[in-house]
Amino acid sequence: MTSLSRRKMLVGAASAAAAAGVAVTAKAASFGNPDRPPEGAINAKSVTDPGPQNPTLANQFPSFQDPPATDINGMPIFWSSFNNAHKRIQDGGWAREVTQLDFYISEDIAGVNMRLNAGGIRELHWHQQAEWAFMVDGNCRITTLDNEGRASVEDVKTGDIWYFPPGLPHSLQGLGPNGAEFVLAFDNGKSTEFNTLMLTDWIAHTPPEVLAKNFGVPAESFKNIPVDNLWIFQGEVPGPLAADQRETLSPKGAPSHPFIFRMSDMKPNVKTAGGQVQIVDSKNFNVSKTVAAALVTVKPGGMRELHWHPNADEWQYYVKGQARMTVFDTGPKAQTADFNPGDVGYVKKSLGHYVENTGKTDLVFLEIFKADEYAEVSLSEWLAHTPAKMVMQHLNISEDVIAKFAKVRPDVVPT
Repeated sequence: MTSLSRRKMLVGAASAAAAAGVAVTAKAASFGNPDRPPEGAINAKSVTDPGPQNPTLANQFPSFQDPPATDINGMPIFWSSFNNAHKRIQDGGWAREVTQLDFYISEDIAGVNMRLNAGGIRELHWHQQAEWAFMVDGNCRITTLDNEGRASVEDVKTGDIWYFPPGLPHSLQGLGPNGAEFVLAFDNGKSTEFNTLMLTDWIAHTPPEVLAKNFGVPAESFKNIPVDNLWIFQGEVPGPLAADQRETLSPKGAPSHPFIFRMSDMKPNVKTAGGQVQIVDSKNFNVSKTVAAALVTVKPGGMRELHWHPNADEWQYYVKGQARMTVFDTGPKAQTADFNPGDVGYVKKSLGHYVENTGKTDLVFLEIFKADEYAEVSLSEWLAHTPAKMVMQHLNISEDVIAKFAKVRPDVVPT
C-alpha cells in the first residue's frame, strides 16, 4: 500500500466513524505520516526504552519522548531555556544568558534574564548591539544619553519595554519594594551580557594623567577607583523620579524619541475568543529600528494559528503557561517541542509553525524579531484568498470547508 493510499484510508475511516457517531480512537483519528517510512509510536508494534533514564528531565518534553506521527526527519533543536543556564550572582542581583554559543540555531538574537534587588545596579555601560528589554516583574529605573547629549531617566513597570540603540550608554537599577526582573534581547546571537563596555573598566585602564586632562581635575582624584568592574552591585534605592530627571536634564532638552514603551497599557492589536496579540515595532515605538516584538496571550485550549514570518527569524520567550510548537521546514522536515516558563524557542525565517496552549492557564509568550517592522503570513488567510478550485485540487477538500476558513488572519484561535 502506498503512503498516499494509506493516508486516504485512514482519513476515510476516521470520517466514516465520525459520521456514524462512533467515538474515534487516538489511533484511528491520526492521519499518520504521509512520508515513508511511517513515523511515531502510533505506527510501531511496540516501543521500548530500557536504557538509563532521567524521568525529571524527560517529563518536561513529552513531544520529544512521544512525537506526533506527523513529525518527520530531523532539524536543529529549536528549544533552549534560561532554567538550565548558569547564573552569575553578585551582591545586588544576578543574570543568566542564552546565546548562540549554547543555542546554535539562534543567529539573530541573544537573550539575557536579569534580576536586580531593590537598589541593585547594573553598572553604567554600553553595547555594540541594540538592547531591547521586557519587564517580567517589579519596577526599574533606566538612564541613558542619546548621541545629541540629551539625557533620559525613566521608570518602567511589569509589562513595559525599553530599547537602547547600539552605542548609547545606560544604567539599570531595581526599585522598591521588590526590585526588578527583565529579559534582554540583543540583535546579534553572539552578544553576551558578560562582555560589555563598562565605565569602571575604561576608567581603570586609562592612565591617570589622561583622566586628569580629560576631566580637568587632579589625577589624585581617581586614586580610589575600583580596579575590577562592578557589573552588578548593591546601591541605595533611588529617590523620586522627578528629582533625577531635573538633575540630569540637558540644556539641549529631552531626546526627540522616548526609549521606553508602555506595552503594559496598550490595547491589543488583535483580540479573539482564543486570546490576544500586542505588537510593538518602529511604527508605534519609533526608536526601535532593529527589533520588532509581539506579546501573545493564548487561552487554555487555544492556539497561535499556523503561520510564518517572512522578514526575520523569531526568538521566543515563554513567560507563563505551557505550550507545544511544531516547526515545518523543506525536506519535508517537521519537529515538535514543549515549552514552559523561562524557556526559549527559535523559528527560522519563513518556516511554518503554530504554538498551542497545552496547560490549564493562560499561555503568555514573547515573539521577538531582528526587524524594524512586524510581519506575518497566515495559512488560513492565504488559502481563503486563493481560488477555491485551486485549493480543492491541492487538498482534496470541499468548497464548503474552504468557505469556513478565516478571511482575515485570526492570529489566535480558540479550542
